[in-house]
Amino acid sequence: MVSFATRSVLTAALSLATGMGIAAQDRYETTEIADGVYQFRWIGHNAMFVTTDAGVVAFDPIGVDAARQLAAEIHRTAPGSPLAAIVYSHSDADHATGAAALMEAMGQTGVPIIAHELAVAPIEERASADQPAPNVTFADQLRFLMGERWIELHYLGPSHTDNIAVPFIPDVGVAFAVDFASNDRPGYQDLASWHFPAFFNALSGLLGIPFETVVFGHGPPGDRASIQRQIAYYDDLTAAVREAVAAGWTEDQAAERIRLDAYSGWGNYEQWFPLNVRGVYRWLAAAGGR
Repeated sequence: MVSFATRSVLTAALSLATGMGIAAQDRYETTEIADGVYQFRWIGHNAMFVTTDAGVVAFDPIGVDAARQLAAEIHRTAPGSPLAAIVYSHSDADHATGAAALMEAMGQTGVPIIAHELAVAPIEERASADQPAPNVTFADQLRFLMGERWIELHYLGPSHTDNIAVPFIPDVGVAFAVDFASNDRPGYQDLASWHFPAFFNALSGLLGIPFETVVFGHGPPGDRASIQRQIAYYDDLTAAVREAVAAGWTEDQAAERIRLDAYSGWGNYEQWFPLNVRGVYRWLAAAGGR
């Protein structure tokens, strides 16, 4: 049975959230998603960690400050457990920075860092000591036993980047899908880094993983219906923009005129939906409207 027993921890109530310019409420929160599987939220980003008999596997350290707090949450939640591995969901710095700080805060060195093979080059090009490159990589799927617990990493093809790994914890049916899917929210702004049309295959490919609960890189967890709604949203968005391109509308006209009221209650709809229209318009216009 999946539970969402939440443990919230307040930091200084009057401090400012790092880089946000807004008053912090609770900057971080640890939520038990399933037995031994935890979502760690740092401001607007989510990480995940999994406890096993052989130690803790951490997914996405997020950043230096976040990683230090993540270590404290691991110590609190699984006292005495070592850090067994770090997994990057993908190469973007706002999710995959902080591995060195996490190891230091855990009092360890040389912890394996796992990622998709295509994540190595952009991380090495960034050359940041705060984001060490992965030293264990995979191409299509990696399945490994950590203590008593199997952990799977799935590659579904290009989506938000070309190197997103989707972790899956089969014994509790929990997946971790970062940035290319979310729970009832449009895609980020104008979808500038999205790989179209491969993205659609990756999104539908999530349903080929037998998860019951999915933790996202941002926002609250969801379920299989969350992904089905995401697929429907992008299908409807693409159809509407394709009609606009065929009618000879400009990008500005499409962004101003197209509405999908069925999704108007989604988070960030007013801010991001017109930008989603622009992103899909640019892709379809470049592809001749197909």
